[in-house]
Amino acid sequence: MNSKQPDLRSGAVWLACAPQAVRDEFLNSLDEGELLALPYLFDFWAFDHQLPPDGDWKAWVILGGRGAGKTRAGSEWVRMMVEGDGPLDVGNARRVALVGETIEQVREVMVFGDSGILACSPPDRMPRYEAGRKRLVWPNGAVAQLFSAHDPEGLRGPQFDAAWVDELAKWKKGADAWDMLQFGLRLGDNPQVCVTTTPRNVGVLKELLARASTVVTHAATEVNKAFLAESFLREVQQKYAGTRLGRQELEGVLLDDVEGALWTTAMLERQRKQNTPELDRIVVAVDPPVTGHAGSDECGILVVGVKMTGDIGDWQVYVLEDATIRAASPTAWAHVAVAAMDSWNADRLVAEVNQGGDLVAEVIRQVDPNVPYKAVHAARGKVVRAEPVAALYEQGRVFHVGDLGALEDQMCQMSLQGFQGKGSPDRVDALVWAIHELVIEPSQNWRRPQVRGL
Repeated sequence: MNSKQPDLRSGAVWLACAPQAVRDEFLNSLDEGELLALPYLFDFWAFDHQLPPDGDWKAWVILGGRGAGKTRAGSEWVRMMVEGDGPLDVGNARRVALVGETIEQVREVMVFGDSGILACSPPDRMPRYEAGRKRLVWPNGAVAQLFSAHDPEGLRGPQFDAAWVDELAKWKKGADAWDMLQFGLRLGDNPQVCVTTTPRNVGVLKELLARASTVVTHAATEVNKAFLAESFLREVQQKYAGTRLGRQELEGVLLDDVEGALWTTAMLERQRKQNTPELDRIVVAVDPPVTGHAGSDECGILVVGVKMTGDIGDWQVYVLEDATIRAASPTAWAHVAVAAMDSWNADRLVAEVNQGGDLVAEVIRQVDPNVPYKAVHAARGKVVRAEPVAALYEQGRVFHVGDLGALEDQMCQMSLQGFQGKGSPDRVDALVWAIHELVIEPSQNWRRPQVRGL
């Protein structure tokens, strides 16, 4: 192409943002061969997360949400490796491993899929698929063999100078298959592997990401919205936005459940509800920060309700809202807590007073002198208080409604050894106080108030 061509890594952005006259001039300057080649110049069209990073690396991991363009990036990387004459000249690989969870998934996604290798290849460089030998053969002699992670031993023996691994975090025999692949990456000057996966909290992926020889690019589903059905995005965002599953599957974030966690991602996903029934009692629980300035810890503010489904002791708890804020002053968090009371027509505001004592009540009364208020004092440690609440989750009696992702992150960092995250688990503390108030501490003679509709 001519000298007016933009940097290939930003070509598509440049072309899309350029005035119509500039776009016309650029396209009219291309000859017939260049126009035919343009759709296959992935470096021109790709997002940043789809292009291999610079530097000396062994493994390139693309962490992405569903539909973020991971498969296309893997296919194009294989093309660059075997063709070796593009703008990002990365070498001339001749033996490539294509490894997926099953042979069927390798064939249908990595080879024949809409973003697979065959769909991305120009006619003059189209590889030939040999079904009997489970391999692709390029016109220049390069070969890519298909392997299933279900059969790690199948990787014993062959040797490669490059590999594309898809959905590593899903492999049931992930560690074994990955190890066998590493022993086979022994050809050429710098054998490399590209890993495309939606993140999951599995050891093989966490260990790979921790290595100094690993580089990572990251993208959310939203990045690729121009190529996704609008109805798909709308539905999944409405259902999963703000949840741990949403951050994993849509944002491509690796979520970490600590060893011995009181709550796990799987547990919380089982306890998710989209709708809330009529509730019998609602409380707002507050865990105030020790200090009241812009650098203070967050003030945990949780709205939680209970539904009595039968006799005393037959109930379900619904966590309705996480209104936690980082307030510059005590009055600021008090306004938020009282506003939550009004919004949900809550019965009581419960606040821990270990640090603030009577000052907590005074701050709240300054905002609303008539708010139904109860002070609670922590006589036991956080873990001891949280364990009975976690047990109620295990029994399937507590449900989450709405955007509670930040709360759930803290919950999955609470272990028997204490909180493993950064700062203080203010959201979890507020949650624990609310559930203690609603169902753990009430007397057996708790009189059921009039049902309220939400």
